[in-house]
Amino acid sequence: MIKTIELFNERLKLRLIEFSDLNAIHGLHSLTETDRYNTLGIPETIKVTKEIITPLISDNQQQNILNYTFAIEELRTGTFIGLLGFKLGAKKYNNAEVYYKLNVHYWGKGYATEALNLVLDFGFKNLKLHRITAGCAIDNIASIKVLEKVGMKREGHARQILPLKSGWSDNFEYAILETDKRKSNQLKS
Repeated sequence: MIKTIELFNERLKLRLIEFSDLNAIHGLHSLTETDRYNTLGIPETIKVTKEIITPLISDNQQQNILNYTFAIEELRTGTFIGLLGFKLGAKKYNNAEVYYKLNVHYWGKGYATEALNLVLDFGFKNLKLHRITAGCAIDNIASIKVLEKVGMKREGHARQILPLKSGWSDNFEYAILETDKRKSNQLKS
């Protein structure tokens, strides 16, 4: 039986991606602005995008999901505005890693912060995780602000680890613990 997971706040809905999202995801991955700090690169064709999302959709359909990939939608309009990935680590460590990618037209409006808070709530409250991590290119100031706004702490600096179009980039490593203070959304699911 396929799980239905939806996370809501006043402005957003996060749901597991489906093949019907292919065009929207391809459009997101094709934006040069969203590709600047992303290691994926711009897919040459929609067929390449389909090859990228097929295993993600398969992961979402497992009985015990280990790699969640959420579509971020504007709740009022149902408009696809981005992706948020949430990959669980080894059970022994009770942790996960999160990443997000939003359409440039939705930058600077608080959507990334809200989406990340929804997933942090889901991870800590529903999955009972101990620790959630994220990485961020050191020049990606907007993403750094999002991570810090939700209460994540900078724990490390990995040198020249990200192969970006502009060349090798350093990466800041962030984490938050279940016991850390943070601004939390009221999770509705």
